[in-house]
Amino acid sequence: MDDRPVSRVETTAGFIRGRIASRALARGARLPSVRELAGKLEVSKSTVVEAYDRLAAEGAVVARRGSGFFVAGAVRPLTLTNSDPPPEPAIDPSWINRHAMVGSPDFLCPGAGWLPDSWVLDLGVQRALRLAAREDPQRRRQYDEPLGYAPLRRLFSVRLAERAVLADPDQIVVTDSCSQALDLVCRFLLSPNDTVVVDDPCYFNFHSLLRANRAQSVTVPMTPDGPDVAELERVFAEHRPRLYLTSGGLQNPTGVTPSAATVHRVLRLAEEHDVLILEDDTFADFEAEPSTRLAALDGLRRVVQVGSATKAVGAAMRCGYIAAREDWIGQLVDLKLATTMGNSATGAHILHRVLTESGYRRHLDGLRRKLADSMGRTLQNLRRHGLIPWIEPRAGIYVWARLPDGVSAADVARYALTRKVMFAPGPAFSASDEARGCLRFNVARCGEPRVYEVLDEAITAAPRGEALQGVHAAL
Repeated sequence: MDDRPVSRVETTAGFIRGRIASRALARGARLPSVRELAGKLEVSKSTVVEAYDRLAAEGAVVARRGSGFFVAGAVRPLTLTNSDPPPEPAIDPSWINRHAMVGSPDFLCPGAGWLPDSWVLDLGVQRALRLAAREDPQRRRQYDEPLGYAPLRRLFSVRLAERAVLADPDQIVVTDSCSQALDLVCRFLLSPNDTVVVDDPCYFNFHSLLRANRAQSVTVPMTPDGPDVAELERVFAEHRPRLYLTSGGLQNPTGVTPSAATVHRVLRLAEEHDVLILEDDTFADFEAEPSTRLAALDGLRRVVQVGSATKAVGAAMRCGYIAAREDWIGQLVDLKLATTMGNSATGAHILHRVLTESGYRRHLDGLRRKLADSMGRTLQNLRRHGLIPWIEPRAGIYVWARLPDGVSAADVARYALTRKVMFAPGPAFSASDEARGCLRFNVARCGEPRVYEVLDEAITAAPRGEALQGVHAAL
């Protein structure tokens, strides 16, 4: 391996390559002048000239006499993977997602992000489907209204109020999933190369989403009380971000519930530094006693909240929402129509029946009890097999746990795949050293003894490197 330090010429050329790859510089765009780029990167003009010559030799740029340098040729298709070569399957979040969704019956997925089939409200969905089939056929044939099915928006308004988030039905946009809601808000709020702050670790799709929107991400460490507010203040001041993308309530992957004091301080910092907040409240239904939400304290002035209505219903039912300030709703609806021509009218109507006529609240009560029991058993089993949970989550489906000293989560995940067990290794959620020795567990999927048998085998087979000091410091 070449351990030589990267030269200033290579760094300068890499900066331009990155701008082209992210499409901040489009095909045919004029590059900064030699003087301008030298001043921006604090390098000599000769360094920029050599970097431009190198890029021209690669065919990435072309020189036009008397006019400067320009981006050449067609840009490469967008890729959501930053690394070259791309990450191996065992730690690549996109690969993990694709293969976990296949649902092979002999494959265990203790790292998956959704409930097992036997835990969801399938009978309620069946009943709602039968009733929907008997109703006015026009509803099954036409587009939904632009904001989404009005009775469902009224129901979302009531459910949000239970968490002290006050939003009129006309401040709510129905989407086909929480993922679509996140994407629409990012498209609406962000321009290419805007800076967005995310928690570390965070839901791995946040990073893919931001890359898809050509945004730059900066991370802030999580603590057992929520984001590290001292570090958040430093990042806000230094990077002047456009947006802070974070979780409301139960955080993915750590299971942390931010304290009320932390939520207050985060909102105060956002106001001081003029930062918008996108709050993902996907797992709200798993909390029996709602914790403090940013959107509740803010009144939807600088906070936009998105969420899922189907985590406890089943993965096949896709529906989410956006709750935002009133003067943004029209533009968000226009963007939704431009990209999807609206959400599924049939799906929204069926979900409304599931949530109102199928014993959904009783289902939630029973589900929370099952999750609490599974949480206790999973924590006990993980400790018995040598792992240390970062915290004991108060609710939800996730446990973030540290492997024995020197054991790499990537090695464990790689071995487990050969035994048809799919774990969720820390590097899928974070690029920091703190995550190298951690795994995320879904407690609803950790009841099979084979999960722990393979975990033991993988830990035994893994090479022992240096103790992960960063993990120790975080824990």
